[in-house]
Amino acid sequence: MWAGQSLYRGLQDTMAKCRKAGRSQAPTVCEEVALLGQGYHFVAGLDEVGRGPLAGPVVAGVVILPPNPKGKWRRLIRDSKQLTHAQRERALSYLQEEALALEVGISSNEEVDEFGIVDATRTAMQRALNSLAILPQFLLLDAISLPRVSIPQKSIVHGDALCLSIAAASIVAKVARDRIMEEQDSLYPSYGFASHKGYATERHLRVLKAKGPCPIHRRSFAPVKDWEPIQ
Repeated sequence: MWAGQSLYRGLQDTMAKCRKAGRSQAPTVCEEVALLGQGYHFVAGLDEVGRGPLAGPVVAGVVILPPNPKGKWRRLIRDSKQLTHAQRERALSYLQEEALALEVGISSNEEVDEFGIVDATRTAMQRALNSLAILPQFLLLDAISLPRVSIPQKSIVHGDALCLSIAAASIVAKVARDRIMEEQDSLYPSYGFASHKGYATERHLRVLKAKGPCPIHRRSFAPVKDWEPIQ
């Protein structure tokens, strides 16, 4: 059996499983396989992490998986919010070995304040795309669009829970952002960024109210804008 025929049969089997399974608890490659059937060989999943925190950057991840990926490592790929820190790190190590390409893009807290969280998120995604060694032919995104990007694309609500490429991108973005916030914790140890990653936890709000915001806080976000900055 020649390689193309083997791949074709594998894709046909996957599509049959997709039709039978419908929406499973685990993300599938149904979207990717459908696009491969239309002639798109390099399909990229994109997702972001960090739209809600009071501090730090928004980080986007992009991943191009191989056609019809196989192996036990696929079971590790989930929406990053469903995984522990150790599980995300392990999943990332597999993605770095198995993915055709992956990258991250970052928009700083200053850019979030200047342009707004939606535009900053799109900028981070475009930066991730621009860093890829392979030019994607189609984009799968989690509930957002990139109007300034000419590549064909599809926005999927809850895409990180449904689509394997988007779930993989969410892991890449989450691990990258967590590492950034852990580094920032050493610069601003009073705020506890290593534990809450900039989200509005009770501890974070208590310190923020007592000390005011530090340089990586988002000044346009409430309640940060309600308190005076550090002098």
